[in-house]
Amino acid sequence: MKSIAHDSLYTNVALTDDGDVWWEGKDPDGSGPKHAIDWRGNDWTPDSKKKQPIPTAGSPPRCGIIRFSIPISKKATEFRSVRSFSADAAATPCRLCSIVRLEHGVYLGATMASETTAAATGAIGQVRRDPMAMLPFCGYNIGDYFRHWLAIGKRLTKPPLIFNVNWFRKGEGGKFLWPGFGDNMRVLKWIIDRCEGSNGALKSPVGWLPGLHDLDLAELDLDHKSVDELLEIDHEDWKKELAEHKKFFDSLGGVVPQELTKQREQLAARFAE
Repeated sequence: MKSIAHDSLYTNVALTDDGDVWWEGKDPDGSGPKHAIDWRGNDWTPDSKKKQPIPTAGSPPRCGIIRFSIPISKKATEFRSVRSFSADAAATPCRLCSIVRLEHGVYLGATMASETTAAATGAIGQVRRDPMAMLPFCGYNIGDYFRHWLAIGKRLTKPPLIFNVNWFRKGEGGKFLWPGFGDNMRVLKWIIDRCEGSNGALKSPVGWLPGLHDLDLAELDLDHKSVDELLEIDHEDWKKELAEHKKFFDSLGGVVPQELTKQREQLAARFAE
């Protein structure tokens, strides 16, 4: 909080006339400022919503996560003291599995699909390709972003294992299969065990999956059917996915690294076996 008290750039809040920041819902009584500059640089008043055909909010939807930047000089001492660090694992939001080759991990991250949120343009809740959940925030061609990840991997002497997780998979009736919250630690424990050389995993076309007895599910109210569904690999669905992956790559104007095209071909071959 001390770091953001001054010299900070806020990207999704309104600026009040006295130089403070404000977002809808900040004031318990709902009063808000009489005038502010909204997150798009326009004048905002409490009547703005009524005057605009499209509601003009002081801050964008779901701005409970306030995005800001601070000068690195504020933390320069700490940064200078860090010479190097290593990571044994990296996690991306997808399916629960571990990846051995970094190129394969980058491929699965590059072809992720998720529902759109307020951070993206278009209708909220539509499923679309959202590489590494970064598409709304990447300021240059996303194909070059993939190339950046691959270049980093080539410079690493000990690349981390990459784990894809999906906390939001739904079963029948639209209910989440995994309880989430504190129980996510059960999955993180499996990740740590894998990094330490545990063999508690089953080989699949998309990577190494935990078996039924590899996850610590003690005292968890989760039936075997739900666990099976969480870890299921539907070959027909994946064949459809691979076709969508190609369509997505084709839409990027030929800037997709050849390594990822090769990964798609190898993944398709494994499902054809």
